[in-house]
Order: sequence, then structure tokens, then C-alpha cells
Amino acid sequence: MEQPIPVWPGRMAGPLHVRETPSGPPDQAVFVHGLAGSATNWTDLMGELRDIVTGHAVDLPGNGHSPAPSGGDYSITGHARAVIGLLEETGPAHLFGNSLGGAVVVRAAAMRPDLVRSLTLISPALPDLMPRYGPARVFLATTPRLGELAATVLGRLPAEQRVAASMAMIYADPGLLHPERLREAVAELRRRDGLPYSGQAMIGSARGIVAEYFRGSLWRDAATITAPTLLIYGRRDRLVRPIMARKAGRTFRDARLVLLPNCGHCAQMELPQVVAAEARRLILETRLGNAPLAS
Repeated sequence: MEQPIPVWPGRMAGPLHVRETPSGPPDQAVFVHGLAGSATNWTDLMGELRDIVTGHAVDLPGNGHSPAPSGGDYSITGHARAVIGLLEETGPAHLFGNSLGGAVVVRAAAMRPDLVRSLTLISPALPDLMPRYGPARVFLATTPRLGELAATVLGRLPAEQRVAASMAMIYADPGLLHPERLREAVAELRRRDGLPYSGQAMIGSARGIVAEYFRGSLWRDAATITAPTLLIYGRRDRLVRPIMARKAGRTFRDARLVLLPNCGHCAQMELPQVVAAEARRLILETRLGNAPLAS
């Protein structure tokens, strides 16, 4: 198995740690990870797209190498404000979001449409009143005291066991995960275990998702977005119901929908070349001023 590319170098941009591809292409792209993820979730996709965009993958507040947010704000709006701060530095950009990150970039796009050239949403965590087993566990983890207890108990399990369980949940075929990427994930989890705020970052962000599920305001945000939008869902997603793709396709004003038959929750990690081909089409269409063709 060919050795994968190394993770991109990082820097601090205000309150966020950001990993970036070398500057070159004038078009900018900002990538936002999901719950308990990090900027490295985008390594391979950023590599596929580095010839047409300069990529900036954020560690959301309290995640990856970003410090905990002042005031402990892990809400979707709080995360969106942090991303907007980066966008004010990069200028208008193509936004990518997976899972929680999808919800964050939807909120950011609704708040600052002037900073958004296009959206690529991969299994976005938009409100669903019939969540699957995985989200149901997220709901449970947000219960006061129970969430903290669960985090403590899980933290006692070996990092290898926790990473294997996570990958089995987000990949349709965990066998596609390169051993080097697995080693990186284990090393990162061990590092995170040593941070005093890592558990609260996960619980706080999960609570932020749950709060939005009850408000339903993210769907209202989505209906206001006019930027060209690419929606990518995996038919074997264990966390976001693929049927939600239909509602998303009806809600966003200018959307193209792609359903991947043999993919799970994180298509940018599982099938980066496929996602890159779809995103490349959107970026080139946006350059030409053409709306994406519905499919």
C-alpha cells in the first residue's frame, strides 16, 4: 500500500490552529471537520485539490491543536464565528464541512454570505427528528453529569480501541483506512487525552448540535443560502440518514446532490479522489459563473 501524503503544516490564526497547503492558486478553500475530529481529516482531499485552491483546514475551538474557546462557547454559532474570523483573513472562499463542520459552515454562510463562494457539505449534521443509533448516543452524552461520566469511562479504554470503534462507525469499509492514518489517529488521541479540556470540547460541541436539532434553525439558515452548494452523502452512513439528502436538496436554493453507494460518514477520508472530482467541478463552475447542474 502506497505511503499517504504527510499532514499539512499548521499555524495559529487568531484563536484557531489552521493547516494549510502551499499558497499559489488564488481561489481559497476553508475546510471544517466534524465532532471530535481535526484539520487532519482533510489531508488527502486538500492534496487532491491543491492545484486549484489554496486550502485552510481549521481545528475548531478546543479541537485538534486549537485552544479551548474563551468563555467555553462550543455552540454552532460560536464555532461559526471562529470560522468567519479566518474567512475575514483569507477573503471569500469555497467552504467545505463534514458532519458538525457542515452545520458550522451553513451557519457561517448564513451569517456572512459575502465571504462564501460555494459550499461543499459532506454528510452535514442538519436537524433530523429521527436520528440513527450513533446520533442517539451523542444525545445521551449531552445529558448533564452522564456525559462527563461517559467521557471519563471511555477515556480509560486504550486509544487503539477507541480509534478502531470510531473508524468502524464512520467508514463503510474500515479496510480502506491506511495503517499510517490509523497510527496518526491513535497518536493524536493520546495527545488529546493529556489536555484538560478535551472531554469538555467534545461534550460541549455535542450539546451545540443537540441544541440546534431542537431549534431547527439550521434548516432556515440553509434556505437563505444562495451560494452554489454541493451535497455529498454516503448510502452506508451510520450517523446521518441518507434520506436526509432529499430534504437538503430541496432546501438549498442552488444545489447538486451526490449519493455515494459504498461510502460512510466521512467521504473526504474514505473516497477523497471521488469527492475531489465533484468539488473540482463545482469550483470550476463557480469560476465561470455557472450554477451547478441538479442531479
